[in-house]
Amino acid sequence: MSQYQCPECGYRYDESHGEPHEGYAPGTTWEELPDTFTCPDCAVRVKADFSKLED
Repeated sequence: MSQYQCPECGYRYDESHGEPHEGYAPGTTWEELPDTFTCPDCAVRVKADFSKLED
């Protein structure tokens, strides 16, 4: 599973953990997130702004 990082605040979306508070169960892949996904920490950056981290 991969991780993606917000360039604004450093929040990391980890596919293996998901984001239960936002309604995304563990195992939810990045591709499954809607294009309208925004950073749950800073709410400044959208999905397209995140960078994939090396495994």
